[in-house]
Amino acid sequence: MEMTARRTEEKFQFNPHQYRGDFPILGEKVHGKQLIYLDNAATTQKPIQVIDAISDYYRHYNANVHRAIHKLGETATEAFENSRKTIARFISAPSEKQVIFTRGTTEAINLVASGWGRKFIGAGDEIILSEMEHHSNLIPWQLLAKEVGAKLKFIPFKEDGTIDFPVYETLLSSHTKLVTITHMSNVFGTINPVIRIVQMAHDRGIPVLFDAAQSVPHLPVNVEHLNCDFFAFSGHKMLGPTGIGILYAKSQILENMNPYQGGGEMISSVWFEEATWNEIPHKFEAGTPNIAGAIGMAKAVEYLENVGMVNLTLYEQELTTHGLEKMAEIPGMKIYGAAPERGGIISFNLGDIHPHDLSHFLDQQGIAVRAGHHCAQPVMRKLNIAATTRVSFYFYNTKEEIDSFVDQLKKAKEFFAY
Repeated sequence: MEMTARRTEEKFQFNPHQYRGDFPILGEKVHGKQLIYLDNAATTQKPIQVIDAISDYYRHYNANVHRAIHKLGETATEAFENSRKTIARFISAPSEKQVIFTRGTTEAINLVASGWGRKFIGAGDEIILSEMEHHSNLIPWQLLAKEVGAKLKFIPFKEDGTIDFPVYETLLSSHTKLVTITHMSNVFGTINPVIRIVQMAHDRGIPVLFDAAQSVPHLPVNVEHLNCDFFAFSGHKMLGPTGIGILYAKSQILENMNPYQGGGEMISSVWFEEATWNEIPHKFEAGTPNIAGAIGMAKAVEYLENVGMVNLTLYEQELTTHGLEKMAEIPGMKIYGAAPERGGIISFNLGDIHPHDLSHFLDQQGIAVRAGHHCAQPVMRKLNIAATTRVSFYFYNTKEEIDSFVDQLKKAKEFFAY
């Protein structure tokens, strides 16, 4: 989805302190210093409302879902399926039956590669990705391509961290069976022009998958408006617990896909020699699901709805602009990516300081950032670097925290100069 929420007037105001009190961990100290958490692209912190919702399930109505006759089972089932409805509403899915619970974005993409890819992609077919993909949207397609004899083709990214559209158009062909691309880059923060990507693919009858792990937590999303065929994201990057995620797909596609795993819940009838499958979405949810995770994720969605996704997006734009301006003032600062449409992710290197050393230095000051290749080794190779330091924001961060972070970057520069 293109960024539709833009700051149009100077009167916009957002008060992060209205929400910070809901996050117990933000009051913690690290190495005796007040925690400044700037690693939100890796995972976000959890408000007490989410923590309490998970605890409430285990304390008061813990039971397995579906088919239960007793009260606890009925209550758990209702909460679990209401969670599916809440998440469907959040992404504007036409039906909650199009919302499949997974362990996260990674499993959701693997589900598509296995259940759809093995059935509809064969020898000589082509899958188009971008060069900026997270490993989770690369490795499953590598495995599939090797298994069936398909080919992977890549849209290059340019120096500013945006994809090369003229090349994308040349890659699309009668051999293309899928376009699969990140909605928001976890390295550059680039928000890809996904509506245009879909239109160009659909004009040729090619389905499209979006890795939305970084976008759904930060942007208003409407999957009908995007018109994508598959859409995958995770709960833990949007205030929810770990181990829970979502695959959205169009109904007809889900009906035609094969199950990803076999076992209980995903069946209709079973004989010794064969079985028939349950209706969607249960067809793809083998075994006991992560009930508490689904309940916690739905509570996180409700929290985000209360904040307001447009407000959240506008405020994060302010934080990102502030961070970029302050960081650019430091001599020797190299920031990767300069897309006009970007989220609250900044990857950088500071002089010759190794990202791991810089991250350790910041940690000693109570500042949590990420250092490494960010599960995007091909990106690092193209940039001719081993790693970057990455800072990433969420709506509970403040400009004062960013200023403290930048002050520590300046001190680190002096420290490592000796």
